[in-house]
Amino acid sequence: MIETERLVLTHLANRDAEFIRGLLNEPSFLRFIGDRGVRTADDACRYIQDGPVASYARYGYGLLRVGLKSGDTPIGICGVLKRDTLPEPDLGFSLLPAWWSMGYAHEAASGVMQHARGELGVGRILAITSVDN
Repeated sequence: MIETERLVLTHLANRDAEFIRGLLNEPSFLRFIGDRGVRTADDACRYIQDGPVASYARYGYGLLRVGLKSGDTPIGICGVLKRDTLPEPDLGFSLLPAWWSMGYAHEAASGVMQHARGELGVGRILAITSVDN
């Protein structure tokens, strides 16, 4: 678990299936990150297990659920990813549009970076984006 001033970041689990289904079908996610084929709660559980949970087991890190400290409302995901196409781990994140432009992405990413460098001992972390994002 990672805590920041306003956020709590925790491992994703099947309990987050409906939230993940909604996030991964946001037009902004589809446009800037891509279609993961998650249409149902079962698809979301499969995505969580085959992606983040498998990454936690294999690498010790992965995408985390970003929730507000007050009320534990899930607002997005953020974490360190190991991608086959990159030589080093990558910082990834996505927030629901209702939570954009409030500093939450920066806060979550900063918390993840501190945790990755400190507790996990990850040296170099990359970040990629599309030009129009």
